[in-house]
Amino acid sequence: MIDLISGGFIHTEILIKLGLAALLSLIIGVERELKKKPVGLKTSLVIATFSCLLTYISIETAYITEARSGVNITMDPLRLAAQIVSGIGFLGAGVILRRGNDSITGLTTAAMIWGAGGIGIAVGAGFYVEATTCVLIVLVGIELLPPLLSKFGPKRLRMKEVYMKVLMSETEEIKNLVSFLRFEEIVIESIRIKDIPLSDQRVKHEIEMRLSALPKHDTFTIYNSVHALPYIDRVELEILS
Repeated sequence: MIDLISGGFIHTEILIKLGLAALLSLIIGVERELKKKPVGLKTSLVIATFSCLLTYISIETAYITEARSGVNITMDPLRLAAQIVSGIGFLGAGVILRRGNDSITGLTTAAMIWGAGGIGIAVGAGFYVEATTCVLIVLVGIELLPPLLSKFGPKRLRMKEVYMKVLMSETEEIKNLVSFLRFEEIVIESIRIKDIPLSDQRVKHEIEMRLSALPKHDTFTIYNSVHALPYIDRVELEILS
């Protein structure tokens, strides 16, 4: 099926392919978001959509080149698409590398840089409408869908990730802190406890937590609530997402 767009012809098939790739990637992305994994909705959508575009360009270019030249040129139609695996390799390395607080950032930015290369290839090969459509789909996916899901999606998707480090004197109070956070509907994703010896033979306890909190719990609300607890000596807080 062929449509006439801007004086040129474009296969409706590629629009369907790009849309389907984006839709299916959203399913994977939402599943990762629900489990609070690093490669989430936006990263999955960017990778899948641009991979679909590059695969289409690779196949079509092989046949277009042969048709225009009138010569039987031997080309591998999946040659360009095969390089997608190499391009995604550096994203996989980013999943392994973590910051000091066990958070991972910049994956979507890395995917966008990789995708920008795909756009350059598409435009250079003459696939102007396909490249534009791909960019529009990606922009809608990463700019409009996440805010909608954060407002109307499942509770788990509406939660933001928080990194908190507290210092306290008594180990018995750790359970009280955990109970307090759960009462405030703050989910504890992970917890790490470390002893800090002092010069006067006393020992302080440093607790590092990765939390998930609803939007109603902003930075100042969480900080003030925890800081007001009598058994907390020091609080360090960072909103990760």
